[in-house]
Amino acid sequence: MAKHIYCRHSIEIEVPFFDVDAMHIVWHGHYVKYLEVARCAFLSSIGYDYNEMGKNGYSWPVVQLNLKYVKPARFGQKIRVDLAVVEIESCLRIDYTLVDSESGQKLTKASTTQVAVSLENGEMQFQTPSSWLEAVKRHRSFQTA
Repeated sequence: MAKHIYCRHSIEIEVPFFDVDAMHIVWHGHYVKYLEVARCAFLSSIGYDYNEMGKNGYSWPVVQLNLKYVKPARFGQKIRVDLAVVEIESCLRIDYTLVDSESGQKLTKASTTQVAVSLENGEMQFQTPSSWLEAVKRHRSFQTA
């Protein structure tokens, strides 16, 4: 059974020199940064960035991260990070695909899971706050399950 995708978002990044090793390929740890850049762009697009989360009384730590490297990204390469929001009610789960912008060739697949944690008492929320649900439903590509 295919996952339901609540919404999609994409961002393009040009691989900077300081992200590559001596062989001019992206060091594996920088892929996490690319996921964060894409996630922040998505959150900004719905008006619910990390500052807004805090104003609503929550932090959203990443509790799970998965990466599968398919082909290395290289210095100067333009890559597109496509994200798909696949869970919004009990957590924020996003699937990512990093591709070469020009050819569309897949470079990396990834996923992150974040949970809402109350800033007041530090307790994990087992249902996402209504402020989050209202914000994500504002995304231009939002589709109900």
